[in-house]
Amino acid sequence: MPRLLWIGSPFFSNELVSCGWEVARHNFENPAVYGWDDLVQVAGFVPDVLVVADKSRAPFVLGMEDYPCLTVFYSVDSHIHSWQPFYAQGFDAALISLRDHLERFVGTFLSREYVWWSPAFAWSEDAPRADIAKDVDCLFVGSMTADLPRRKAFLTALGKEVSGLVVTRGAYRELYTHAHVLLNHCEHGDLNFRVFEAMGCGGCLVTPRIGHGLTDLFTEGKHMFCYAPDTADGLATDGTTVQPDVSVHEAAAHIRFLLAHPEVARRTGLEALAAVNAGHRAIHRAQAFSRKMQALLPHTRAITTRRRGLAAAIRESSLRLLYLHWAEQVGNTVLREAYLEAACGRFRTSSGIMREPKA
Repeated sequence: MPRLLWIGSPFFSNELVSCGWEVARHNFENPAVYGWDDLVQVAGFVPDVLVVADKSRAPFVLGMEDYPCLTVFYSVDSHIHSWQPFYAQGFDAALISLRDHLERFVGTFLSREYVWWSPAFAWSEDAPRADIAKDVDCLFVGSMTADLPRRKAFLTALGKEVSGLVVTRGAYRELYTHAHVLLNHCEHGDLNFRVFEAMGCGGCLVTPRIGHGLTDLFTEGKHMFCYAPDTADGLATDGTTVQPDVSVHEAAAHIRFLLAHPEVARRTGLEALAAVNAGHRAIHRAQAFSRKMQALLPHTRAITTRRRGLAAAIRESSLRLLYLHWAEQVGNTVLREAYLEAACGRFRTSSGIMREPKA
């Protein structure tokens, strides 16, 4: 049975066990960086495959360009982290959540053949609740903080057109079942998890008509209703002054129609749930990933030998400036020193141990 270490946000790592992997997971919260010896210690074995999964923070695995196992970088937040394509050059393969960003990850050291689309998904726990009455017209569950100004402007404007709109935060699975219509907003035009989570809960979703494969995975008018995404010049970015925007009017029109035709809303939710159950849950992403990795395992020696032979070039061309950037950005002294050393091809882990790259 092949062994896999998954470090970072768990995503579909639990489901890999049913795909025939021995899996060790390490999801950490305190700022840290990890080298090869650290990872072997964390796993409790020498992995055949290492997955470094996006935590929307600075790089936390260093020296991967010289690791002896197959390595995969899993990017989810490439819409807000422009450094990720450079970091990915140090890996054998990359999973990319946002389809329109695939080409960004193709580079001198990472070919298109090993850049794979793996869209977001519904979790196994996402499910309808028939025991809770629907007592909310339209619901948005999510953050509305200062770093999301377009969302605040959009929801404020929409609330003036849809009196039954409720905006809240909390346990979305329980909250979703209360609403006749579920609303999504994408601050950065990303195909976010909320799309899949809402559908996985059997909700009737109104969501922006973004790219990244949304309308290839699902059909407008059958699985969801879409509105034009808000634009920078259509809504004020400071969250205080709202200008008329087609996205607000289109979203409002969909919501009013669905509230006036509850049978359509109910049918849309059922169609969405069926589509998610058929191909867009965590197990489906795990199975697709497993098939790709199982195909690579017999070629491990050739793949890793090639990457390790290019390790110095990868560090110089793709990673050096990236690590120098993070050395300036992080406030943690240990991490700052680790990035500075990594920029020079030396690796200091969170424990303070310095490791030179292998010859």
